[in-house]
Amino acid sequence: MTFAATVLTLYPEMFPGPLGVSLAGRALREGTWAMDAVQIRDFAIDRHKTVDDTPAGGGAGMVLRVDVLAKAIDHAREAHPGCPIIAMTPRGKPLTQERVRELAEGPGVIVLCGRFEGFDERIFEGREVEEVSVGDIVLSGGECAALMLLDACIRLLPGVMGAASSGHEESFENGLLEYPHYTRPAEWEGRTIPEVLRSGDHAKIAEWRKRRSEDDTRLRRPDLWERHIGVRVQSASGAQREVQDD
Repeated sequence: MTFAATVLTLYPEMFPGPLGVSLAGRALREGTWAMDAVQIRDFAIDRHKTVDDTPAGGGAGMVLRVDVLAKAIDHAREAHPGCPIIAMTPRGKPLTQERVRELAEGPGVIVLCGRFEGFDERIFEGREVEEVSVGDIVLSGGECAALMLLDACIRLLPGVMGAASSGHEESFENGLLEYPHYTRPAEWEGRTIPEVLRSGDHAKIAEWRKRRSEDDTRLRRPDLWERHIGVRVQSASGAQREVQDD
């Protein structure tokens, strides 16, 4: 089954963009996934192709019109009735690897990209649109965030990554940050690869990686660590301790 990615945007020329190269690009050419960038302006209801208007109650900027957005969404949903609709917005729920995996296991996704001051709020209930954020930042538009979302999904599709196990130990897959990696040369500017990684002892290597993953998560992302162990822990400043490279 081909994963169908539909992006509703005012700038369809931004797609597939970086998704057209490397592993995602090869998968696109091979038909593992399909890309359809739809111009929201095509669904405007006036001869000037107006997609936005001034905010109710006053204020700076413009807001994307709900009637235009609804027509664009209805068009995409008719073509892909089983795909969830996701709006990229800083007001949304933070995107997680768990949600990405759920999306990647489905038939595809319809992504709505905002511009200006954002969306008319009524679109979310009127069309059951899921609000998603890629971080506590504000972008010029939802297109860059959509690329991030799609890249995260596409790399999980069967056959896209070289080895089936490539993603199993990566950050967030098990609720922890991934352990650090090293490669040759063994010494660089006085810094050496930890001895355990050169020992050939697979059991010790696995234990070192597990410990580093846990330590780095606890120190760098105490929020993830709390969720991982299921209890409240100290803040990053209060939990710091030296991490030794065996």
